[in-house]
Amino acid sequence: MIVGVVVAAGLLLVYAMFAVRIVSEYERGVIFRLGRVIGAKGPGLFFLIPVIDRMVKTNLQTFTDEIPPQDVITRDNVTVQVTAVTYFGIVDPVRSVVAVQNYRYAISQVSQTTLRSVLGQVDLDDLLVKRDDINQQLQQIIDGLTEPWGVKVSLVELKDVLLPETMRRAMARQAEAERERRAKVIHAQGELEASHALRRAAEQLETPAAMQLRVLSTLVEVSAEKSSTLIFPIPIELLPLARRLAGGDEDPPPPPPVSSA
Repeated sequence: MIVGVVVAAGLLLVYAMFAVRIVSEYERGVIFRLGRVIGAKGPGLFFLIPVIDRMVKTNLQTFTDEIPPQDVITRDNVTVQVTAVTYFGIVDPVRSVVAVQNYRYAISQVSQTTLRSVLGQVDLDDLLVKRDDINQQLQQIIDGLTEPWGVKVSLVELKDVLLPETMRRAMARQAEAERERRAKVIHAQGELEASHALRRAAEQLETPAAMQLRVLSTLVEVSAEKSSTLIFPIPIELLPLARRLAGGDEDPPPPPPVSSA
């Protein structure tokens, strides 16, 4: 009697070991019964029929896979080495198990071929500047190809773009020439604005009062310096007045007219 109870308890324990399954919150268990899919279960605890049922676990978390470096020839015949990264997750556990043998390997291969195909249709300048547009295009194409597998590709990002050494030197020379061109343009614009300001200043100084104010301002600036000689500019029109104020002779009489014989 006791032996029978022990044997029954042992059989029950073995059955529980093969029948009881626990699936985590981020997992789903795809159940096959006699080779046919009956659905996906989880999360939590459930029972399987030993020998008859088989379960395949799938992970619903977001995966991050790096696309290996790819040598790509752009539309303007420049060879670059590009690496990228893809973010994807399972949205249909049944299809991810039934429709494709290894969905991660399949996504990796699809991503590599799509990356070379898309980047081969853009110029180098667009590849360096319009990364967001290229990332969106890659995501849409790869997601459309993986949708039958029950996988959602949420994001594709270009990670690195390595240029040949000769191309990097050429781009550096181009950038330097562009900076020099901008500097010359800015200098020319400054000269033009300065000439306009000088012309307006000359127009203002044409009046005698403005000229006198300018002369007095210049004298104040010069007198602040330590110098034994001070040059005071006087208009020619004021020379007779200055001579009279200094006690000199009156203006010499004008020369007699020359008579012709």
